[in-house]
Amino acid sequence: MSAHPLDRVRDILVRPFSVGGLNLPNRVVMAPMTREFSPGGVPGEDVARYYARRAAGGVGLLVTEGSYIDHASAGNSARVPHFYGDKALAGWSAVAEAVHREGGRIMPQLWHVGMDRAAGNPPVPDAPRIGPSGIALDGSHSGREMTQADIDNVVAAYASAAASAEALGFDGVEIHGGHGYLVDQFLWAHTNRRTDGYGGDVARRTRFAAEIVAACRAAVSDDFPISFRLSQWKVNHYGARIAETPQELETVLGLLAEAGADVFHCSTRRFHLPEFEGSDLNLAGWAKKLSGKPAVSVGSVGMSNEFLDVFQGEQAAVTDIGNLLDRMERDEFDLIAVGRALLGDPEWLTKILSGRTGELTPFHVSRIRTLH
Repeated sequence: MSAHPLDRVRDILVRPFSVGGLNLPNRVVMAPMTREFSPGGVPGEDVARYYARRAAGGVGLLVTEGSYIDHASAGNSARVPHFYGDKALAGWSAVAEAVHREGGRIMPQLWHVGMDRAAGNPPVPDAPRIGPSGIALDGSHSGREMTQADIDNVVAAYASAAASAEALGFDGVEIHGGHGYLVDQFLWAHTNRRTDGYGGDVARRTRFAAEIVAACRAAVSDDFPISFRLSQWKVNHYGARIAETPQELETVLGLLAEAGADVFHCSTRRFHLPEFEGSDLNLAGWAKKLSGKPAVSVGSVGMSNEFLDVFQGEQAAVTDIGNLLDRMERDEFDLIAVGRALLGDPEWLTKILSGRTGELTPFHVSRIRTLH
């Protein structure tokens, strides 16, 4: 990693940021990453230490791994945390307290996998596989189309989880609306073939997501921030798009903002790639421009390859952040989420800000197998 004048690095990354009642000391966020270290859905002391370690390393905001809402079909694993039930919520309360003791701020990410669920998997083995049209990402009709009652129950479960997040002392909440999971399955025309008010054009496909945001907004205080994570790409479908044009993206974002979303967390595989022809703006840059809301960018920050390459055994080297600094200096987006770099080195930000880039620990796939 080449050196940058430390004054410039600090001036760009260490700027306070506020949204609603959330006040951050800097512009760096820990990206949500599924870890599966919560047996029975309950995050333990090791999970609390894991998040607190990143807060101690100076990260201003942590977004937790996806946590299942209280709906039978929401999950796909016995080791992904729940955001419901006395034991799981007590565990999450301890996580929030540990992060706060280190001076950090934290949001839980609320998750429903939808058609990504495999039949017979925990936490509720006999729960059906459901989605907007019962269509999986691969195009197979392998699940059940959601009824209005299903939709209403899922919306209510998101709202209940958001209320729990505020009651437990979290600093905001994030709705996982990307990567081909349930909310995103409604947004994507490939998996949403409905002919009622939840399917059709991009505005109708956004209705489900907007109802979730509105229900969460009604369940929490006015100044409790709601972040909405979205992506164009889906798991194993990297050319997928929910919005083919800036105009379609503006429709999606406008409806979500009107429903009460405060922040758009825009997931891309490489943060530095433009989203639409004719502009260098990435997805987060477009989200900020079109919605007027704060935007979070993410995607291979400080890494020489994409996260997908990790699973092919390819080592990720530490790389320069000059392009990131340039984009943040011109306020293309407001916050930057860092994933693998923080898994590899909990002190990543501290080392960046102190010029100790030669001491950065590169990410290795072995980090996935431990909770450090």
